[in-house]
Amino acid sequence: MTTPADLWHHYGRTRAKRDHAVPNALHWTWSQDGGPGCEVLGDLTGRVGGDLGAGAARHAAHVAVHHEPAEIVAIDASPAQYEMATDLFAHLAPRLHITSSGAVPHLQATKSVYDVLYSVFGAFDFTDPRALLPAAAVAWKPGGRLVFSTLAHYLNGSPAQPDLVAADIPATTPEGGAASLRRWVLQEQVWVKALDEAGFTSIAAEVHPAKPDEPRAAATLLVIADRQW
Repeated sequence: MTTPADLWHHYGRTRAKRDHAVPNALHWTWSQDGGPGCEVLGDLTGRVGGDLGAGAARHAAHVAVHHEPAEIVAIDASPAQYEMATDLFAHLAPRLHITSSGAVPHLQATKSVYDVLYSVFGAFDFTDPRALLPAAAVAWKPGGRLVFSTLAHYLNGSPAQPDLVAADIPATTPEGGAASLRRWVLQEQVWVKALDEAGFTSIAAEVHPAKPDEPRAAATLLVIADRQW
């Protein structure tokens, strides 16, 4: 059996070499320096949260240090990202737990565990919503909250998809070869419909405009949903 290439092997490595600090804030926007903060997750004191597609676990580390959860689980399928997150923030255990897993299998194995699930340009960008949303519903406790930020349009400026389909975007293997990743860049109403069909309630979505004069600037779609049953 051949192990697939880790297409996230390079992501964040330059920053990880120079910046070991726990961030002082959690930002949802593409520019990572504006928009709402952690307050959209609600009161996290004593609650269990999951960061889906956590990467180097910087957002999860912020939540663990600054918001007094019972536990935050940083979940990422990339071995390289798991290794980097562990090197940076393993010392924050047991409040921060870093796990190497795809979002869907992890959620399917954790029924009614999470009070809060969130993602910052993570699993919701790179996982088929038809698999991810039902898995999230299984892992949630009644009264839970889901928050995620995703691209409001493609990075080249093309509009988001009007249907629930993905696009292939260029990527590079660890050896420098050409590859591709599937990314879901969907219009607001497509996300709302998918969430509604998966049983989510109180769904709200808001576009935060891109910052002007910024390279590869992009608007952010921030989505919030609750689980009442």
